[in-house]
Amino acid sequence: MSKKILMIILTLLSAIACILLTARHTTGPNTVSYDDPTGLLISIGMVVVLFLPPFLLSFLHHSVAKMISAIYQALIAIAFFGAMLATFFASVGGLAVFTAIIGTVLSIISIFVTLLTGNNKNTYRF
Repeated sequence: MSKKILMIILTLLSAIACILLTARHTTGPNTVSYDDPTGLLISIGMVVVLFLPPFLLSFLHHSVAKMISAIYQALIAIAFFGAMLATFFASVGGLAVFTAIIGTVLSIISIFVTLLTGNNKNTYRF
């Protein structure tokens, strides 16, 4: 259980870092920037809220909960891959692309950790 929680928290931190790094280089008037701190905080808050379902599902040891969490994390991996392509083509910066790559890798590893941990039979689980 602690491995799953750790991987989800690391993925969340990489998502927040990616948002903060892309906010440094604005590409237009409708993007996240440090000039609009409320928009930046709303973006970070939405990311935290979107990471709540896999975080809460990481406490459950049922196979259905694992599958739902893995599918949800696959959607997060696809979003990181899209962010990686967007930051690469928008020439936002090498560090933002690197953070998106790290987020993609962490998300994929998190999917495998979610599916492969906790396969022992213990009757005192949720």
